[in-house]
Amino acid sequence: MSIQQHHIDYQSLSLEELAAYTQQGHQDAFRHIVQQCNQRLFRTAIAVLNNDHDAQDALQNAYINAYQHISSFKGNAKLTTWLTRIVLNECYQLLRRQQKQVELEALDNPDNRSVIPFPGRSSAMKDPIANTSQHELRQLLEASISKLPSKYRTVLMLRDIEQLSTQETADILELNIETVKTQLHRARQQLKAELSKHIVESLDDTFLFLGSRCANMTEQVMKRIAELEHLSKN
Repeated sequence: MSIQQHHIDYQSLSLEELAAYTQQGHQDAFRHIVQQCNQRLFRTAIAVLNNDHDAQDALQNAYINAYQHISSFKGNAKLTTWLTRIVLNECYQLLRRQQKQVELEALDNPDNRSVIPFPGRSSAMKDPIANTSQHELRQLLEASISKLPSKYRTVLMLRDIEQLSTQETADILELNIETVKTQLHRARQQLKAELSKHIVESLDDTFLFLGSRCANMTEQVMKRIAELEHLSKN
């Protein structure tokens, strides 16, 4: 049945209200849900899968799953909590499929020892803080976070990056609050250690004063000296 969707200001609605409209058949309402939730849900997916392509696939599948089962959303929890659980389920299913594929490949070729690399990590680590631009700092952080164990990476993503409360994180991951606190503490400690290692390695490259900066300073100093000499002669 065609749904009349005009005269609805979707941008002014809460996620839960958008879910209610989606349940009534308003596809544009779900479009706004996707737009508002993309960042958080993608971060959740990539925290688990640690692969950009896989995370996008899992997220897309999760949205389809959510839309198809939107009638099961009763509003007992936040829509973001409900969606995040769906994303996590998609991620875990993908991991299980990948594990089975690796096992099958190993059976077919027992001498084949596959290594699944973290995408882009090596290029991001070549010169971590030689330049203090925001882009390179982000690369260093993402590469360092990618090295964390999955359970720590996921908690860190939800708590520190998405800034969910400890209770929300516990509800989403179906953990008790103390476990979330413990995992977050360990994630922060490991991230701090990883960042510190690269910072120490790069200390020699900090506060550089070479090239044009050095030349300009030299010229300014010599100019002032020349002026003082001129004054002293007069």
